[in-house]
Amino acid sequence: MRVLITGLDGFTGHYMRDELIMHGHDVVGLKSDLTDEEGLKAEMRVIQPDWVLHLAGISFVGHGEPNDFYRVNLMGTRNLLAALVDCGKQPSSVLLASSANVYGNSTGGTLSEESTPKPANDYAVSKLAMEHMAQLWLEKLPIVIVRPFNYTGVGQNDSFLLPKIVLHYKRKSPIIDLGNLDVWRDFSDVRDVTKIYRLLLESPPIGEVLNVCSGRVYSLREILGICERLTNHVLDVRINSAFIRANEVSLLCGDPSRVQKLIGSWEMVPLEETLRWMLGEIIF
Repeated sequence: MRVLITGLDGFTGHYMRDELIMHGHDVVGLKSDLTDEEGLKAEMRVIQPDWVLHLAGISFVGHGEPNDFYRVNLMGTRNLLAALVDCGKQPSSVLLASSANVYGNSTGGTLSEESTPKPANDYAVSKLAMEHMAQLWLEKLPIVIVRPFNYTGVGQNDSFLLPKIVLHYKRKSPIIDLGNLDVWRDFSDVRDVTKIYRLLLESPPIGEVLNVCSGRVYSLREILGICERLTNHVLDVRINSAFIRANEVSLLCGDPSRVQKLIGSWEMVPLEETLRWMLGEIIF
């Protein structure tokens, strides 16, 4: 298949390209800016993709300009869908990456796709708005929406939590500033996530909204303990109030049962193995 990946040069896009090429597909990236509606239409008429995986967008919650979330994540996605409808060939699969951030941080426990979204920042609101907007295009495009929970791996920007922690251990830094250590979150390995995306592209459950997660939680304190054991390095962890969210629930876990029913389940990479890989102890 000829697969268009928006955000091809990003963290997830890099692994997604490798996953698809390994399975015999032709991968192309996007040259146009998502905010350039006419440029997108012209490019889609040339590419005419069989499959589309839309990863591009502003993903860092702390991004400084709130309007950018809506300009890129919402309107940029709409521009892409309009360009696909106008390209002269309907793709057989269109996968849009939303985010588990749409659930917010005020409802704890295990979150299924039926859990009520409670977005708590502009990034999450833009993603939820994108989901609703995409529903308007279902008669014209075979759209599937995924809500990935936290995932990580080699190459992720250290503005994200786990790469930040790993970098401090790799550098043998004496001190690290963190927030609440006793919060439990669902983490996956980027290589598992890209496998799930590929399988969904191959057999798209059109119209579905799907959690992409491990169904397993780890506390920040546990993660620090794993890194300490793997590196024999002890960090002085300082609790910084700037990193503590008000009314944050202690445990957030994704329910992966819906996606597992669709594509099957397998033994996902344990977080300790992901951290080993990131710390450079072993090569996969």
